[in-house]
Amino acid sequence: MLALNFGHPWLLLALPIVFAPFLVSALRRSPHPYRLNAPLDRVSLALSLALPFLGSIALLLLLLGLAGLHRTDQVVVREGLGAHLMILIDRSSSMESTFANRRPDGGEESKAEAAKRLLTAFIERRPHDRVGVAMFSTAPLLAVPLTGQHEIVKAAIATMGFPGLAQTNVGRGLALAAGSFGSETASASRAVLLVSDGAGVISREVQAQLRDIIARQPVNVYWLFLRTEGAKGIFEVPASGERDTPQTRPERHLHLFLQTLGVPYRAFEADSSDAVREAIGEIDRLEARPLLYEEQVPRRDFDRLAFAGAAVCLLFLVLMKSFETTLVVRSALLPAIRRVAR
Repeated sequence: MLALNFGHPWLLLALPIVFAPFLVSALRRSPHPYRLNAPLDRVSLALSLALPFLGSIALLLLLLGLAGLHRTDQVVVREGLGAHLMILIDRSSSMESTFANRRPDGGEESKAEAAKRLLTAFIERRPHDRVGVAMFSTAPLLAVPLTGQHEIVKAAIATMGFPGLAQTNVGRGLALAAGSFGSETASASRAVLLVSDGAGVISREVQAQLRDIIARQPVNVYWLFLRTEGAKGIFEVPASGERDTPQTRPERHLHLFLQTLGVPYRAFEADSSDAVREAIGEIDRLEARPLLYEEQVPRRDFDRLAFAGAAVCLLFLVLMKSFETTLVVRSALLPAIRRVAR
């Protein structure tokens, strides 16, 4: 719906003036009119009929421009492909090391920097998503609630380059991220993307809380596990006799727990920047579903457009007036030409 408004609506009181060209002729009047001296032709007839219409349109456009015609800002619902996505980022200090478990130098980037770069590109490829950002280390933090303003999201992701804390409270981070979806998101795909290079022991209390949240609001869960060189993988089955507890293998047991939530779950193990890119590309493909999204359409002023239209109409009026002068000169010579012809 086109919502039009005026900055100075009181000027519209002068609208009756647009009928003036139909009441007052702009053509030059002759003191001795005699139609036989100026034979009627189609061009002259068309011009004489067009003059009042052009004059009326020019006056109307001038009034609309002076009154400040504009389209008001509004929210438009559109349909595209995307999802409601909550990105959960590990802000523990271990993310500051490289995949080779070294301090980053000029030739290598840290896991946090690689994830920041590739997540930013991921957001830029998905303009229709509503995205939020949550973080966790010692405690969870909701950095950005679900929004369509992707510049804010990218600014939150950019903080991955700053130092983090020591602990990894992933359970409460997941509970915060999964509980950040409102009821208005129920008609579209909802997903939590966990980006972490490790895990921690999740207490039974937090496990029960997370199960309850996801039972009420099901979400797809993705875990992008940034595996450090030498660390055990989440898919790696312990050898015979090896201790297999949440304390000794927290990443593996987090993976096993997420499989029991009863919602679609995928884990991606990445040990390089290229592997992270491939995993994010796969998530990009999996979460491309029909989505209704809101787009904020800013105000647009039409005064310049109205003035330009009025100027075009006035230009045509000037040209027609010049044609009228030419025709008058010819009509004055016509009697003399006829006398010579006789």
